[in-house]
Amino acid sequence: MADPFGTGAGIVGVIGLAIQITQVVVQFGIDWKDAPENVKTFMAELGTLKTVLSETNTNIILNPDFAAAFQNRSSLLLSQLGPEAPLTTDTNLMLEICRRELDSMLKELKKRGQGHRLGWERLKGAFLAKDTRDSVENLCRQCQTLNNMLSIDAAALGATTYKEVREARKEQQDISLAIRGGVDESNRRQENQEQQHERQTILQWLTPVDYAAQQSDFIGRRQEGTGQWLLDSAQFRAWLETDKQTLFCPGIPGAGKTILTSIVVDELTTRICNDPTIGIAYLYCNFRRKDEQKAQDLLASLLKQLSEQRSSLPDSVKSLYGKHKEKRTRPSLEEMSRTLQFVASIYSRVIVVIDALDECQVSDGCRPAFLTEIFSLQLKTGANLFATSRFIPDITEKFKGSIISEIRAHNEDVRHYLDGRISQSGQKLLETYREEIKTEITKAVDGMFLLAQLHFESISTKKTLKKMKGVLKNLPIGPKAYDYAYEQAMQRILDHDADSEELAKQVLSWITCSKRPLSTSELQHALAVEVGKTYLDEENLPQLEDMVSVCAGLVTIDEESSIIRLVHYTTQEYFERTQKQWFFDAQTDITTICITYLSFNEFESGICQNDEDFEQRLQSNKLYDYAAHNWGYHTREASIFYPGIIDFLQKQGHVGASSQALIAVKRWRGDIEYSQEIPKHMTGLHLAAYFGVDDAVRALLNNNSPDLKDSYGQTPLSWAAKSGHEAMVKLLLDKGAELEAKSTYGQTPLSRAAGSGGHEAVVKLLLEKNAELETKDIENGQTPLSWAARNGHEAVVMLLLATDANVSIENKSGWTALQLAALGGHEGVVRLLVTHGAPDPEDFYGLEKLFS
Repeated sequence: MADPFGTGAGIVGVIGLAIQITQVVVQFGIDWKDAPENVKTFMAELGTLKTVLSETNTNIILNPDFAAAFQNRSSLLLSQLGPEAPLTTDTNLMLEICRRELDSMLKELKKRGQGHRLGWERLKGAFLAKDTRDSVENLCRQCQTLNNMLSIDAAALGATTYKEVREARKEQQDISLAIRGGVDESNRRQENQEQQHERQTILQWLTPVDYAAQQSDFIGRRQEGTGQWLLDSAQFRAWLETDKQTLFCPGIPGAGKTILTSIVVDELTTRICNDPTIGIAYLYCNFRRKDEQKAQDLLASLLKQLSEQRSSLPDSVKSLYGKHKEKRTRPSLEEMSRTLQFVASIYSRVIVVIDALDECQVSDGCRPAFLTEIFSLQLKTGANLFATSRFIPDITEKFKGSIISEIRAHNEDVRHYLDGRISQSGQKLLETYREEIKTEITKAVDGMFLLAQLHFESISTKKTLKKMKGVLKNLPIGPKAYDYAYEQAMQRILDHDADSEELAKQVLSWITCSKRPLSTSELQHALAVEVGKTYLDEENLPQLEDMVSVCAGLVTIDEESSIIRLVHYTTQEYFERTQKQWFFDAQTDITTICITYLSFNEFESGICQNDEDFEQRLQSNKLYDYAAHNWGYHTREASIFYPGIIDFLQKQGHVGASSQALIAVKRWRGDIEYSQEIPKHMTGLHLAAYFGVDDAVRALLNNNSPDLKDSYGQTPLSWAAKSGHEAMVKLLLDKGAELEAKSTYGQTPLSRAAGSGGHEAVVKLLLEKNAELETKDIENGQTPLSWAARNGHEAVVMLLLATDANVSIENKSGWTALQLAALGGHEGVVRLLVTHGAPDPEDFYGLEKLFS
């Protein structure tokens, strides 16, 4: 229904009347300054009411924002005057009363305006009437009421807003906390990732060698129940229960020392898996891994294992890494040993297990140096040592006073092993005569576990009882048993068809003659190469199963590492003695295959321009790394010089690609652009000099200067000196090579020979040719003596001192040879320099620690 008052009408009506009353006075031409006080008061109140009502109506009642502010909550003002308010609210009724009074007053004013009195005399009666005075009071109440309602609404809105703000703030805080928590968690994750990346980088920098894979392979070969005699022995218990003890377990070849070592490692790691205060580290020495098992390398592996068992890397390891990272150098033996002692001292107990010390190389004093540091570790940290070896006098002598437990193949272990093999074979003949087989083989092996394996391989090929019994009756015993067993195995190979015989001989010759262990894929590629072809036909790749099966039990694959190898060190020794009998020209054949592979069309593009392409090249071409690193060594041992070598060395693209694979070394994870840190423009002459291939160098010198320089300014003489090839150095000098040729960095051939590998014979030859002793390189300002001292080459230092090398010359950092030797921890070199006039180490800041 129509609303003549509410929904703003009441307010508008009052406002309209107030305006009309004011206009009436103005129309009468009356001066307001002459108005009676009560009239002025009334008009002031009326004006105030008009203003309040007008502002209330415009800015509040008709303002949608105000209504929105009170959405879902109560407003006193809107409940009284709003569009939805009923007409009977107290405020609407008050406004209606006010409107009537003002309307009555307006009529009275108009009526009085028609009178004959002058000025205010005509109107004041209307203003002075009792109703008018009541109206004034009513107007005051109206204004106060509206103000009160607005105040109440404002307070209510403020309280509600505060609550909402508080809730919003809390929600915002919760969100902020969640975001901050998420950010913190993200930061923690990122920090953890960075820490893990740094951790893996440092561990990889220490050494990429992982003995865990070998441990897994060896323990996987254990026949259940074997080796328990050692774990139950009084010697083992005494060793394990007492700190600073050594258990030395010598044994004859093939006694099962390596498998027993893996059993010991497995027992130890199982026992203390939940005790972070005990550290365990182990090594498996291997005659085929000479390049990665120098004394420093072995200590680095122990250090890596003890470090990675900590939740965070020890500071001493981080410090060692930081010291050498920027200079791209490697720690000395003494540095590695000291850091190992620091880390070992963190543990309450450390146990070190070393297998096959007899296979640890003796060249360059590696084995004696390693044992010296190991016994020093035990002396200073109380470590327990477990070691196995053949009966080698100089090794046995080192372990005098230790707990000794000789390793022999126990009869019970042999029987356990044969039980397992017979069951696995699935051959009815073997199952039927199980006990006889076990008895005869156990009787024949006489403590040599390997013989049990070889004898079983021999009888398992027999298809009739008569033939099997014939083998069992004639099983060899004694010192020559291995040779006889290997000859029998080779005879079985010769009895194969021609293809199988050829494949077996290729597999055995490659494994026997390779310069390092080969992966299965490397050997597959090697056997697939077809001489004369410029690509690898993958249809020619042999199957792994065939490669192993045709070798009559002499070859095995380590599943964890994918290394294909001979079954035992004695197998290697046998083939080294009988190589000419079984594969006479193996070195020539291997050289030919390596050169053919390196000459494939795929590599004529030369050097890869980034790490990714370089790594992809190596990944796709499995034999490339081996061929690039070793073709020269096989060439030098070959009976015939392969003419294809000259063709290869004259192809610049192929030479560049091969030299990149040879020289580029990724020293640690994150080693960016390592593939580009190589000399470009390396020629075939440089490469041949590096490997010391005399015939190739002679041929290439017919058309090339002996002083050709690569992009680093290095001549063939520099490369030959760096590699230690005395005969090659002499050849190049005889051909007129410059004795003092300097590289871009100012290094001479003498500096290269003295610093790179401590090549005593080459240094001596260069000194005899009157090579300059005191030439400083540009980058470091170091002389040949400085380089030899820094890298700990004691024999070379002695040679240089005997030729009156100056011990007082300082490099660009102000360091003398003595200080460089001390910095590297080379105690022997320091003492040698002191005896030749270098200052007393006690007078040098920081050197006292070396002798403490």
